[in-house]
Amino acid sequence: MPDQTPPAPIPFPRRPEDRLRVALRELEVALEEQALAFQEFRANMAVLGTAVHGLQNSLQSYSGSLDNLALDVQDAHETAIEVMRNCDRTQH
Repeated sequence: MPDQTPPAPIPFPRRPEDRLRVALRELEVALEEQALAFQEFRANMAVLGTAVHGLQNSLQSYSGSLDNLALDVQDAHETAIEVMRNCDRTQH
């Protein structure tokens, strides 16, 4: 079961220059987190690009195999028709 205790309150600086310093520190942290997130995003996009490129190569290879199969099927069909014609001729 998760801890149900509420988080401790964060003290709020009293002086304006302290508040500005805290705000700037938080902004720096947020910018660093954003930069890290963007680097991770770019790395993930590079991985995705590699995967898509590999998929493209596989699909091209598969398409070539299907083209060759279609030619083989067409040749087999033409051979079967020729055999049937020869059978018809020898029966008559």
